[in-house]
Amino acid sequence: MKQQHTLAETVDAIGIGVHTGERSRVSIRPAPANFGIQFVRDDFPNTFIRASAAHVSDTTLSTTIRYNDIEISTIEHLMSALWGLEVDNAIVHVTGEEVPIMDGSAEGFVNLIMMHGVKECDGIRKFLKINRDITVTQGDAVAALRPFNGFKVGYTFVKYHHVFNRYPKHVELDFSVDSYIDDVCKARSFGLASELDEARSVNRCLGSSMENAIGIDDKGVMNPEGLRYKDEFVKHKVLDVIGDLYLLGMPLLAEFEGYMSGHALNNKLVRAVLRTPEAWTIVDSEGNEIIDEENAIFRPHHSRAD
Repeated sequence: MKQQHTLAETVDAIGIGVHTGERSRVSIRPAPANFGIQFVRDDFPNTFIRASAAHVSDTTLSTTIRYNDIEISTIEHLMSALWGLEVDNAIVHVTGEEVPIMDGSAEGFVNLIMMHGVKECDGIRKFLKINRDITVTQGDAVAALRPFNGFKVGYTFVKYHHVFNRYPKHVELDFSVDSYIDDVCKARSFGLASELDEARSVNRCLGSSMENAIGIDDKGVMNPEGLRYKDEFVKHKVLDVIGDLYLLGMPLLAEFEGYMSGHALNNKLVRAVLRTPEAWTIVDSEGNEIIDEENAIFRPHHSRAD
């Protein structure tokens, strides 16, 4: 039976916020069993915000959590990395209002955590098992969860631009055989150079550069090194999906299918899950149902940690 995990020791990283353009430090620290993933800004040291769909306040080009006037943005890549390394419990201190973007993927966080290691906690690892289909839509976009014995992601990326048409737009990954570290975590954020000014006009992408994103112009990929995967664009969407789904507070046993979905629709799906408790059960790694009212999924946390 699998145990919960936390970090073996504190991991620190410094970088630029992709939207604020401001330099910030993130410190990811060990936490006890059943603590979940909680964020705290160093300028508000007594307020811990659980990484929960209930706390998501903005999904414009990233995922932001908020309690009262305290916001922490662009948490999805770090959340994705924590899922990929099976980290259930951590305290994430951020010096500013945005988690640093690193190189635009989750690889920097993955490498740092792997360098320092993870360790078991004195608690059983819990999984949210989907027992019936849950689907949400937004225009033509669709995000769905279906019963599956494991975790599988299928995603179709739609962007009507001739450069994107050169690359695969669909990917399907079954994480019982596919590797998050090898196949997903290196996929970077991306964007059209022609859309950058518009994003900056609404105070987004102020720190974006080809050091932390893939730039695309009318000729093709602008980054001299090219792509890390032939299907890097759609795989980055999978990376985001994983980070957004981890806001359920535990890993899923389910199949996700996304068509054009982004942070807003991913969050809508997670909220739909929380509204339909009859559609899922909480189980251990051997499939035994767990009845635990203290679980993170039931109690969004926004005060000093226990």
